[in-house]
Amino acid sequence: TMSLREHALSLFRSAVGTVRPAPMLKRALRLQEDGCPQLLVKGQAFPVKRDLYLVGFGKAVLGMAAAAEEILGDHLTRGIINVPLGIQQSLQQAGMQEMLLKPHSKIQVIEGAKNNLPDAEALKGAAAIQELAEGLTADDLLLVLISGGGSALLPAPIPPILLEEKEKLTKMLASRGAAIQELNIVRKTLSVLKGGGLAQLAHPARVVSLILSDVIGDPLDIIASGPTAASSHSVQDCLQILTKYNLLHNLPKSVETVLSSSPTKPTAPENYSHVSNIILGSNTLALEEAKRQAEGLGYAAVVLSAAVHGEVSRVATLYCQLIQLVCLGFASLGEGPLSDELRGNLLQLAAELQIPGLDLDKFLQALRGLGPDRPVCILAGGETTVQLQGTGKGGRNQELALRVGLGLHRAQVTGASSPQGRCEILFFSGGTDGQDGPTEAAGAFCSPGLVAEALQEGLDVEAFLRNNDSYTFFSQFQGGHHLLVTGLTGTNVMDIQAILIRAM
Repeated sequence: TMSLREHALSLFRSAVGTVRPAPMLKRALRLQEDGCPQLLVKGQAFPVKRDLYLVGFGKAVLGMAAAAEEILGDHLTRGIINVPLGIQQSLQQAGMQEMLLKPHSKIQVIEGAKNNLPDAEALKGAAAIQELAEGLTADDLLLVLISGGGSALLPAPIPPILLEEKEKLTKMLASRGAAIQELNIVRKTLSVLKGGGLAQLAHPARVVSLILSDVIGDPLDIIASGPTAASSHSVQDCLQILTKYNLLHNLPKSVETVLSSSPTKPTAPENYSHVSNIILGSNTLALEEAKRQAEGLGYAAVVLSAAVHGEVSRVATLYCQLIQLVCLGFASLGEGPLSDELRGNLLQLAAELQIPGLDLDKFLQALRGLGPDRPVCILAGGETTVQLQGTGKGGRNQELALRVGLGLHRAQVTGASSPQGRCEILFFSGGTDGQDGPTEAAGAFCSPGLVAEALQEGLDVEAFLRNNDSYTFFSQFQGGHHLLVTGLTGTNVMDIQAILIRAM
């Protein structure tokens, strides 16, 4: 029989495969040539009256652009895309030819944003995209390709703000625990192209955005900081966030200037009638595919939520309690004081985490109906946050896996869940872009025995966690066997987590 790890890998690969750019675009985009040429996107028709231009930015945009150019053919006049540094070489080495542009492509590729941080190259690309957008006429059609990571690749701070100043401010916010949504609101407020800026510059041309979502709930104005969506935030919101994190009084002069002269009202939604934003892929789509795959492998599969978020240690606790509850069920101890207590704790934790779309009561009901004869697969997606305390190397997926491992170990030691011993358990968390933090791993696997085995190798898991050093731990432990390494996938719909449990 296949190991749980092999199953987990196949689930992850199929989930990522379904949101890979080429298949996704080919499902959604067509060019109809008879009579006046029209662009058909998911059944909506957009006439190509004069010139068709393409711009894009994000981790998945190279593959999206390659597929789009194939579909558009000679109708494409010119394109510019901003993609992560080194992605062409990575995809070339990985043999992913279908993700690369053809030799005589009309699309110019600019690589930048090393380590997902805006830099001079990304700035240059943003300026080129800005210039193209500003030159469009009412008869032109602008196709915009957007995916996660687009925010760092489209930096164009409002003058006189310098990129370094904007970056420093973002870093300070992040180090104080600001959520990604908050970071994006601040970035957007200080940017020319974000928060609908690009769409406004392209007016009066028709703008059609094809979006691969990497944000919980797929909010158009947040993905890649919403360059073609009406912003739902104002300067007021930005000031509130800066106040919340005690940064209002040490802002660079330039930022103060811009904030004091910006209009306090966001642009009216009716000014976006020339724009269509269409979501092509998302975490939900990837999880549905993983669920299908799991059922094909004989699992009773349930999707917890595509919107798991919150501090990584709290989320790890949630997963540990779920695992223990399933194991109690397997040991036919699904009813009784222990499971009631676990259930109570779970409901309380879920309420605290406020995970959208998570109906835990219903979920626990579904779990109750599962017999021990069928292995169980619990799937979830989203994006957790890590409060940095140490100087180690890691990413949120590896830290989550390590914290789940520690939680399971503690439960075993205290004997709180002796039934755990009758189950084979595997947990994994992975970033669908193939990258977790500044490491070459996408994430990691863990099982209940991990911490005890690590101690035998002289590795103290708690010390690694205190230093946010999960990657170093997994690299040193059993020769890196527990790391999930996929290489860049060319796509990005946040993270995927899975719990696989079968009776021993």
